[in-house]
This record gives sequence, structure tokens and C-alpha cells, in this order.
Amino acid sequence: MTRPPAIEGEPRGDLTVRTIAMPADTNANGDIFGGWVLSQMDVAGGIAGVERAMGRVVTVALDAMTFIRPVKVGDVLCVYTQVEHVGRTSMKIHVEAWARRFTTHGREKVTDATFTFVAIDDNGRPRPIPPL
Repeated sequence: MTRPPAIEGEPRGDLTVRTIAMPADTNANGDIFGGWVLSQMDVAGGIAGVERAMGRVVTVALDAMTFIRPVKVGDVLCVYTQVEHVGRTSMKIHVEAWARRFTTHGREKVTDATFTFVAIDDNGRPRPIPPL
């Protein structure tokens, strides 16, 4: 099957989470809650952070998010991640959410943000991130 062209270019980073938007995740207008999208993005960023830090990480911040387009029931939300910067104990991970439309199978960018994660030890204290 040939993939339909993306709108607004191609996603940045690696496909990290892929999930379907369900009716239970909607507001009264039938749009998927922004908080649900944010949650999927945080999960994806956490996965990328754990892989890079080789252990536990916690979300400590994210920059501003603007929702470009709504997500509808039946759309497949694809979340892409890319580690942008690694410090001693923290890292910045760019996260993009794209919707694969249920009816057209086209792909549209929904939102993006940069999340900051801190690597932690078993006691919840910051720990150094190992070099690659």
C-alpha cells in the first residue's frame, strides 16, 4: 500500500508511540481532548528519555504547545521523538504529534513541544546521564 503524502512535510525523529483515538477520549464536540494528546506525547518522550538515559527519567518541564489541528475519533495518533540536547542530568526531547486521518488516511501535524526530562536514581535523585 502506498502511503499518502504528508501535509506540512515529514515528522522529525523516530516513531515512538502509535495509538488510536477512541470515543472515551473526546469532549462534547467530538474532538479528542488536548490533555489526551499531551499524555501520549509525554509517554513517547519518556520512552525516548529512558532509552537515552539508560534508566528512569521524570518529566520536569515542557515548552509552550499550540494545537494546530484537532484529532478526531478513529484517527491514529503517531508521536515522534528526537533527543535535542543532553546535559549532565537532564535532556531536552522534541516531540511531535501527527494524526493519520481515519477517513482519508492523510497525515497532518497536530502539535509539537520540547520536553525536559531528568534522569533519576532508585531514590528519585538526579543522576548523571551516561555518554553514548
